[in-house]
Amino acid sequence: MLRAGQGAARRIRRAFRPGRVLVACGPGNNGGDGFVIAHDLRAHGWEVTVALLGARDRLTGDAAEAAAYWDGPIEMLTAERVESAEIFVDALFGAGLTRPVEGVAAEVLDRAATRSAGGGLTVVAVDVPSGVHGDTGQVLGTACPADLTVTFHCLKPGHLLHPGGRLCGGIRVVDIGIDPAAPALTEPAARMISPRLWDGLLTPAGPDDHKYTRGHVLVLAGAMPGAARLAARSARHMGAGLVTVCAPEEAVPLIAGDAPGLIVQEIPYDLEAFVAGRKVAAIVVGPGLGRGADARRLVEAAMACVVPTVLDADVFSLFAGGRLPRGGPAVLTPHGGEFSRLFAKLDPRQIGRIAAVSRAAANCGHTVLLKGPDSTVAAPDGRCAILDGAPATLATGGTGDVLAGAIGALLARGLPGFEAACAGAWFHREAARWLGGTALLPEDLADAL
Repeated sequence: MLRAGQGAARRIRRAFRPGRVLVACGPGNNGGDGFVIAHDLRAHGWEVTVALLGARDRLTGDAAEAAAYWDGPIEMLTAERVESAEIFVDALFGAGLTRPVEGVAAEVLDRAATRSAGGGLTVVAVDVPSGVHGDTGQVLGTACPADLTVTFHCLKPGHLLHPGGRLCGGIRVVDIGIDPAAPALTEPAARMISPRLWDGLLTPAGPDDHKYTRGHVLVLAGAMPGAARLAARSARHMGAGLVTVCAPEEAVPLIAGDAPGLIVQEIPYDLEAFVAGRKVAAIVVGPGLGRGADARRLVEAAMACVVPTVLDADVFSLFAGGRLPRGGPAVLTPHGGEFSRLFAKLDPRQIGRIAAVSRAAANCGHTVLLKGPDSTVAAPDGRCAILDGAPATLATGGTGDVLAGAIGALLARGLPGFEAACAGAWFHREAARWLGGTALLPEDLADAL
C-alpha cells in the first residue's frame, strides 16, 4: 500500500502543479492508498485536506494502518468539501466495487463531475474512477470522469471497456513489487491487442513465395455488391496473394470494372469444388449478402468448404437465434446489434463484454470479434483480448466490410483465427488513426492498410 500510494503521488506531482488538494478516502484499501497519497503530497509542500467516507474507528487492516500513517486531521466527507478544492483525488472505491455508488459518495462524485466539467477542478482517480466496475467497465450508479487514473500492477479490463474506459483520462500503471509470475499477469482476464500477439506469424514475402503461398481469398458477393468490393479491396491491400470475387450474374460487370487485379466470376454451382480447385485459403461471406434463401444456402456452402471463413453482416440475421452451419474454422465479426441477434441470451451490458464474447466463442466453437470502440476478441479456448482507442471515424458505413476483408487476408496468409482477428482489428484501427481527420471513407481506409 505504501508503494501504491507513493507511486500514485509521484504521478500526480509529475502531472500537475501544486494546488489545494482534497483526498476523498473510502472505507477500504482504496482509501488506504488515499491516506498514503495525502502524506506524500503534503511532505512535498502541497496543501492537502483528507476527508473520509464513514468513521475512522471502522477502518481495519491495511487501511487502518495507512490512516495512522497520515498524521493530519481527517474530516468527514461531504459534497460541500469539493467546492474549495483545485485537485480532487478520488480514493473512494477501487476496481473491486460490485454494488452501485449511493448516498454521500454519489453526491461527492456528482459534485466533482459538475465542477470538473466546468473546468474548475482536476480529478485524479486511484485504481479506477469510483463507480466503474473493474472487470466490465460498467458504471455502477455514478462515476466522476478523471483527468488522470493511476492504477497498480497491471491494467484492468474496466480501463479499456466502455463506458468506464472513457472516464479514465490518461492512465498510468505503477509497479508495486508484485511478482510478474503472479496469476493476474500469467492468466489475465484479457490481453491488450498489440503486435506481440501475432509475433512471428505475419512475415514478409520471401524469394520463394508466389500468389498461392501468400494466400488466395474468395469474397462471396450478394445483393449489395459494394460491400464485397470493399472487402476484396481490403484483402488485396492486406497482402493476400490473390483475391477472387464470386457474384450474382448481374453484378459481375460492375465488380470486374472495379480493379483489374481482381478475378471476378459468377458464383459457381459447386462451390466446394471451386474452392479446392482454385486453392482458396480463406473465404469472406456476409458483407452485402442479403437475407434471402439463396444467401442462406451460400453461407452453408461456404462453411462446408472447410477452409477458414470470415462471417459478417447479413450472416447474423440469416442465422439469428439459431446455430451456424457446420464447417471449418470461422471468425465472426458482429457489431453489438448483430451479436444480440445471434447470441440472444448473452447481454454484454449485463455480464460484461469479456464474459459475453468468451461464452459466445465457446458456444459456437469459433473466434468472435465484437466490434465497437472497445472491440473484444475471444477464442473458443478461452483466450480474450481487447483493442482500445478505436477512433470515432470508424463509425462509418463500409468500415466493417474493410475489416472483414483484412481478416480474410490474414487467415489466407496462415494466421490462426484468434490472431487474425486481433491483427485485423489492430491494423484497422491504425489505418484509421493514420488517416486522421473528422470523416473517413471506407475506400480510403482499405487503401491505408
